[in-house]
Amino acid sequence: MNMETLLQLNTIFISIIIEALPLILIGVLISGIIEIFVSEELIAKMMPKNPILAILFASLVGSIIPACECGIIPITRRLILKGVPVPASIAFMLTGPIINPVVMFSTYIAFGNSWRMVILRSVLALVCSILIGLALHKSVKQSPLKSHVIEHVHIHSFKDRIEAMFKHSIDEFFSVGKYLVIGSFIAAAVQTLVKTSTLVSIGNGQASSHLVMMGLAYILSLCSQADAFVAASFRNSFSEGSILAFLVFGPMLDIKNTLMMLSTFKAKFVILLTGLITVCVFLVTIFL
Repeated sequence: MNMETLLQLNTIFISIIIEALPLILIGVLISGIIEIFVSEELIAKMMPKNPILAILFASLVGSIIPACECGIIPITRRLILKGVPVPASIAFMLTGPIINPVVMFSTYIAFGNSWRMVILRSVLALVCSILIGLALHKSVKQSPLKSHVIEHVHIHSFKDRIEAMFKHSIDEFFSVGKYLVIGSFIAAAVQTLVKTSTLVSIGNGQASSHLVMMGLAYILSLCSQADAFVAASFRNSFSEGSILAFLVFGPMLDIKNTLMMLSTFKAKFVILLTGLITVCVFLVTIFL
């Protein structure tokens, strides 16, 4: 690697970090507020009793929870423990990291202040979450959780709540921050070291481009509050549909949240969910 290539890699890497960092800070702060001041009991009480309506409702509720794909898994577990149906809880888990206000805003900024990708990403994520929820309604009859113990955390004073909020935000920042750095470096390295002609040839294949971008989203394991900036950097090499596959698939399934799901859910359920997400995202984006 010569000096010019190294400088180019460094420039791309830093630009991705600088664009994404402020939005991650906003995201983890709001996530801390939700974690401490909004109870899962309130969400559970609002869920419709009808399982189909519960899936639809949970998918929409997920859109107002500004949590990343890792931060939302513990919330999903608590919802299941508090009696929310598994299909509805998973629908909530899938939409939360994608169509919440922070992620929508970051997508809007990343794609040149355009609403097109924001709308397409949000609609496709909503369609996938509903379809996967309906599939789970038909196939899952028992709790997929490994443990059914509820952890109770008692915070009495407002001061304690504020401190807990900032602690949660800081912990989440350092948790997702390292994946952003690693993912940004890999993305910068791919763009710097892989020939543009190679990327273009991959991007020209309708099916292959989707599979490659979905695989890339899984490997990069970016926080959903920042992945739009990485996706936007591939606009000249991949089709719009494959970029949308990256934007929808990554927040639903990547390396880091797969490991978290395996620590929370039974392996058989994680395998089933992985298959459903992969097939669903591929099918709803392949014709774009």
